[in-house]
Amino acid sequence: MMNDNHERQAAGKRVLVIDDERVVGLGCRRCLVSEGYAVDVHEEPLRGVEAALAGDYDVILVDLMMPGLDGLEVIRRIKRAGVASELVMITGHSTVESAVAAMKLGASDYLSKPFTPDELRMTLQKVTERSALIRENAALRQELEVHRGFEGILGESRAMERVFALIRRVAPTDGTVLCTGESGTGKEMVVRAIHRLSRRNDHPLLACDCSALVPTLLESELFGHVRGAFSGAIANKEGLFTVANRGTLFLDEVSNLSLETQGKLLRVLETRRVRKVGDTTEHDVDIRLITASNRDLIEMVREGTFREDLYYRLNVVPIDLPPLRERNGDIPLLAMAFLERFGRRNDVKARAFTPEAMGMMESYRWPGNVRELRNIVERIAILCDAERIEPRHLPPEIRECPPRSTASTLPTDWAAFKAFKNQVRDAAVEEIERRFVAEALHRANGNVSKAAEQVGMQRTNFHALMRRYGITTESNG
Repeated sequence: MMNDNHERQAAGKRVLVIDDERVVGLGCRRCLVSEGYAVDVHEEPLRGVEAALAGDYDVILVDLMMPGLDGLEVIRRIKRAGVASELVMITGHSTVESAVAAMKLGASDYLSKPFTPDELRMTLQKVTERSALIRENAALRQELEVHRGFEGILGESRAMERVFALIRRVAPTDGTVLCTGESGTGKEMVVRAIHRLSRRNDHPLLACDCSALVPTLLESELFGHVRGAFSGAIANKEGLFTVANRGTLFLDEVSNLSLETQGKLLRVLETRRVRKVGDTTEHDVDIRLITASNRDLIEMVREGTFREDLYYRLNVVPIDLPPLRERNGDIPLLAMAFLERFGRRNDVKARAFTPEAMGMMESYRWPGNVRELRNIVERIAILCDAERIEPRHLPPEIRECPPRSTASTLPTDWAAFKAFKNQVRDAAVEEIERRFVAEALHRANGNVSKAAEQVGMQRTNFHALMRRYGITTESNG
């Protein structure tokens, strides 16, 4: 009876085996096909990664020791691409260290060579049950998001409608896209929407944060390297341009590229060929490139810190994301969506905002944009002791923000309006200055000299701001 149940559970389940030993792959296939699994086997680790990114597998079994690309790197790449498959490490060198390393990277279990058919079946049964639950939850979440916004991006303002229209136009093409906007405006979500709506959506979308690595390691990450190319290069490595072949590559914070790396990137875009660090040969690549920056690249071109020819290569189709303060009407929509989403995952009392609290949130400038809104809503939901979020539950920076003027309270002549505008602007600047000083002191544990040095101010000027806003070291202790 148990075998019958297991066969029904296994029916239609897809398994990928990445192992350079043919006998292991054939053995897994022979054992699992008889149980109702559909099994693919790849002996080349890079081909296995490509299959993992393109396929919809329930479980992927990865050998630890393989030439060119070891199992930990395979798991790292699969997880980095956002693949939801369950991962099982296969190792003939079973040690606590390798098992722990695999688990930290996202593996669900591991098998030690040699393993019996029963051990394989039991492991697959356990992880496929977990995989089914994860996929069901992911599908429900995706369905909710798709029905509440454009490709999961929430927004009903005119500013966001213009963004959605651009995404619809550019997505089916292979046009290079440059996403600009302040931090936290949702540039990565736009990239994912473009990829989902593109002809390349059956292939991987890989991302690289250009601000996270030093130039040498960044070039290795993008273009790959050969063994011995630099200190620590103990094996050949494929770069993201190669792994993302036929898919989409997203370079975030592209403004952080060094001028040397900018030149190499420009050459790849012009020739559609890539050369690994330390190699003498080139090979073709077929990717769609999307980049993003929260800095003004035109200004960087004027300063000589960003190549003008590369800028025009990247800025084929610009998509500028508006800051949240310019998305009139979207704050209540986003705040409620974040509150409901957080409430589904956690046991919290808060279910809605009072009109007064929402009015204060709409008046706030949101310097951290959508990311800040999401984080603050989650914080409020955790700390709120009522079903409705009231002004008393909001952070001080929101409660103390000057209210936005409405049409009924605006001055009726131009001179009075200019004075009113300056008053509102001054109040906003003063609040930001006050927070800036207070937070700098907090980071420096109340040490005025250290705080001034960390923010790049003279101590006398920093102390003057403290006096202006009545800030003392005791109040920040």
